[in-house]
Amino acid sequence: MRCGFRWSRERRASTERRVSDVPAPLAELIDDFGSVGPKDRLQLLLELSEELPDLPERYADHPDQLEQVHECQSPLFLAVEIVDDTVRLFFSAPKEAPTTRGFAGILHTGLNGQSPQAVLDVPDDIPFRFGLAEAVSPLRMRGMVAMLSRIKRQIRVSAEGRDVG
Repeated sequence: MRCGFRWSRERRASTERRVSDVPAPLAELIDDFGSVGPKDRLQLLLELSEELPDLPERYADHPDQLEQVHECQSPLFLAVEIVDDTVRLFFSAPKEAPTTRGFAGILHTGLNGQSPQAVLDVPDDIPFRFGLAEAVSPLRMRGMVAMLSRIKRQIRVSAEGRDVG
C-alpha cells in the first residue's frame, strides 16, 4: 500500500484494461501516480526509492559487472539477467539520490520478473506516463528513458547470445 491507497481486485482489473500495452505491475504504478497530484507523485517516487532492493553479493562485490547509465544525474548502475525466460533487474544508486533511485524503483517494480518480450514491448515513452515530467527536470526524465533503453539493449544482447550459442 503506497500513500494510503489500497488496491481492490476491481481496481486492478480496471488498471489492466486502461493500460493494456504494459505489464500489470507497471500499469498499477502508472495508475498510482496518475491518481494523485504532483506533490504526492514525488512522495510515491521517494517510497519506491526506499524499496529498491540492495544488490546481491555477486554484483556488490564486482561492480565492474554493472553498466553505468551516464545520462542519469546521479551515478546509476544496472544489470539485467534472464533466467528461465524471466527478466531480473539489479540497480545500484546512492541513497542520497532519491529521484534516480525512485526511477530505478519504478522500473524494478514494474518490470522485474516479466518475460524478455514483455519488457521489450514496453513503449519507450513509458517514463512520461507517470506524470513526473511536471515534477522533475527534463534531464532527470532523460535518465529514466536511458535506464529503460539500457535494460532493453541488455535483453536484446542476451537474446542474441542465446540464439548464436
